Amino acid sequence: MTVTMTVAHPEVRDGLEAAGIPDGARVVLWDCRSPLPADDVPVRPDEVDVVVVPNYAASPSLLARVGALPRLAVVQLPSAGYEHALPHLPPEVTVCNGRGVHDAGTAELAVGLALAVQRGIDEAVRDMPEGRWRPVERSSLADRRVLVLGFGAIGAAVARRLRAFEAEVVPVARTARDDPEWGRVHAVADVVGLLGDVDVVIVTLPLTEETDRLVDARFLAALPDGALLVNVGRGRVVDTDALVAEVSAGRLRAALDVTDPEPLPADHPLWRAPGVVITPHVGGYTDATTPRLVDLLHRQLVRLVAGEPPLNVVRAGTRR
Repeated sequence: MTVTMTVAHPEVRDGLEAAGIPDGARVVLWDCRSPLPADDVPVRPDEVDVVVVPNYAASPSLLARVGALPRLAVVQLPSAGYEHALPHLPPEVTVCNGRGVHDAGTAELAVGLALAVQRGIDEAVRDMPEGRWRPVERSSLADRRVLVLGFGAIGAAVARRLRAFEAEVVPVARTARDDPEWGRVHAVADVVGLLGDVDVVIVTLPLTEETDRLVDARFLAALPDGALLVNVGRGRVVDTDALVAEVSAGRLRAALDVTDPEPLPADHPLWRAPGVVITPHVGGYTDATTPRLVDLLHRQLVRLVAGEPPLNVVRAGTRR
């Protein structure tokens, strides 16, 4: 039986064709919105085994349409996050995330945001229209103690870049463990006790029941004055009201690629809070993403054609 995968973007299809689609597989372009079959999509609903949903467009209605395909066995998400998709896909379908696809882009943005705030780049940019030359001594990343909250693939990628800036990394994951590269990785349950002597916290956590508003008023209060919170994980990991209170008082600073709500309304106080830098959820939105996604999908096809389980499974289904 041929394994049929649909992809939503022509550049992904073209990349897979250039890499060489394995024997026993075919790749079809489908936007997940149009009904099947369509004149320009040579596949019937009962022929589709794997769907790669579009980037940043996996709405409940789109996922429901995908989940209704009768032979669907695997849904591949381009994103590392998956909490938005699981409730809208049938349990018999295996769901895989994009682990590894966004590590580099998200990690470099996390470090870039930390550098921007630490070195006052945000304030220098605001001074430029007025032509203000205003040298101010700033805090380096070097010799700073940086807690990475969420020490999976992206967290480790952040840590490796921080090491190059001569920062001390404090890794925190869901459960404690000893890591051959990083030494002791602390448990999330113990994180509040670690906050009193850190300079920067970088959040890379996914959104789960356990992480929803984990960074709350108690967490933020445990940070020392002037500490910087960087969030490149999920917006709802941080209690927005508690963060607004801290940054509005000038006690903490923040750099956010994700927010709650998202998009952030134009009149939200975070836009104008002192010491805050916001980017519009662009951690993985780089030209390095598509080649990495193509590589993952190619490896998935090879495994599926061989009858092996797929990579990056976040929920195993029963359909084969």
